[in-house]
Amino acid sequence: MPVLRVSQVIHRPVADVFRTVVDLEGFPRWNPTTKAARRLDGGGTGNGTRFELEIAGFGKTVQELDEYEVDRHVRLVPHIKQLSGGHRFTFTAVGADTRIDHELEMTPKGAYKLLSPILGLVGRKNLRATADALKRFMESERSEVR
Repeated sequence: MPVLRVSQVIHRPVADVFRTVVDLEGFPRWNPTTKAARRLDGGGTGNGTRFELEIAGFGKTVQELDEYEVDRHVRLVPHIKQLSGGHRFTFTAVGADTRIDHELEMTPKGAYKLLSPILGLVGRKNLRATADALKRFMESERSEVR
């Protein structure tokens, strides 16, 4: 499956948007595809930090932060036997706003390769929904950034 891409501008500073994206425990507050989330390890947040997310259509999955560079980019890598890939977020300051370039890669393995067309449709829909929800959440007056 090819890499799916979406770009957006959020009217908030990069640091605020980045903190929201790497706070996977907070995903259920704004991400429509995440029903529940919990951190699996202690310490600081960075490369290798692991979370368990309950994702619509996939159930409970372990997700790990990778390519972590504060206020620049991060990749969420799922640990799913039937699927490899991840969701990369790249952050760029545009004045006081933030441009986010999303890249979603979902590569099925084994017999799941037969589901590639369906995964493409689901991936596009989920990526757009996630991007739209992040923008709404970050630009709402109720948004509380940790």
